[in-house]
Amino acid sequence: MRILVIGSGGREHALAWKLSQSAEVKKVYAAPGNPGMAQCGECVAVAGSFLEVAEKVKADLTVVGPEAPLVAGVVDEFRGAGKLIVGPSAEDARLEGSKIFAKDFFRRYGIPTAEFVAADNHDEARRALGRFRFPVVIKADGLAAGKGVVIAEDRAAAERAVEELGPRLVIEEYLEGEEVSFIALCDGRDVLPFAPTQDHKRVNDGDTGPNTGGMGAYCDSRILTETETERVLDTVMRPAVEATGFTGFLYAGLMMTAEGPKVLEFNVRLGDPETQPLMHRMTTDFAPVLESAARGELGRHRLEWRRGASVCVVLASGGYPGSVATGVAIRGIADAEAAGSTVFHAGTLVGAQGLETAGGRVLGVTAAGDDLRSAIEKAYEGAGKIEFAGMHYRRDIGRKGLRRYGVGGTG
Repeated sequence: MRILVIGSGGREHALAWKLSQSAEVKKVYAAPGNPGMAQCGECVAVAGSFLEVAEKVKADLTVVGPEAPLVAGVVDEFRGAGKLIVGPSAEDARLEGSKIFAKDFFRRYGIPTAEFVAADNHDEARRALGRFRFPVVIKADGLAAGKGVVIAEDRAAAERAVEELGPRLVIEEYLEGEEVSFIALCDGRDVLPFAPTQDHKRVNDGDTGPNTGGMGAYCDSRILTETETERVLDTVMRPAVEATGFTGFLYAGLMMTAEGPKVLEFNVRLGDPETQPLMHRMTTDFAPVLESAARGELGRHRLEWRRGASVCVVLASGGYPGSVATGVAIRGIADAEAAGSTVFHAGTLVGAQGLETAGGRVLGVTAAGDDLRSAIEKAYEGAGKIEFAGMHYRRDIGRKGLRRYGVGGTG
């Protein structure tokens, strides 16, 4: 099987890395890919459409990484040409493409979520603020690469967020609880859940500072109990798939509250950086699972996971999540991998100095361990061997899990 992976970030590198290990895969292609993906497949420039790329490389299956092509209708285009692809239709991609659409969807189908008001302009948003206690959550309606959310502690901060994120906004209640990323692969009927993960959105330790696209994540089966997992499937995932016939990856950002799971948001693709620890910990051959999902035959599969936990630490450019410098030389990846980590490329290119930075989130240093503590230690050992000017990263990825589950333990 020839597989095309659409995208160029850390999520796509992790997918290509995993698929390249499959006995069922003859070759992995990436469009446009990155220097890390070039090590486990062939990168192909995108001069026209992704469909043209798939036809050029004779791809038997295409997997879409980022959300923008999904919202733009790439899946509909492929299916119209009779090509196998993993992802949702443009209609279902609106669940991520519009926060207002998603919140109305949750209300319509009884999927538990925070109380909210949708606002079409700044004046409506300001009036809506009076209906909530602080802190309050303010979300931009459209795609925002994980950075279109502000948790405002008071009225002044909320009004600044309205001006910065508007005009179309969702104003919603702030929920207390444990945040969980719950991702499942769907074929229009069946729902195949992944192991639970926890993302770290804020830029600084202790969940402080502005939101980012994700500064790291860990995967540990103890994040949710079996009972909690079944409740999420019964109240969130299965109702959404039954209502839509959803295909592809459905990502529910959840808050596990005292009243049970409530949906913060839906994404219609794998998470980044959650994919990195997921692919690192998965022991199942993923290629035939994806092919079955694309054919609507997912029911016969299940996913297996390595004992223990896995952790991804994101190394970011100076200034991220604001403006960043690019073209900065990167050193030490080979040393990090020799120490036991897998380094996934997110924002890199090959330039005059060799490997250089090309974005805000640059690398995802990922490692697995027999327990969460050993996975954390191994990932940070790898991160400590990499250098580029301005590099910064959180030092507490997974630490909340240690406090919650104990010193060591297994997942």
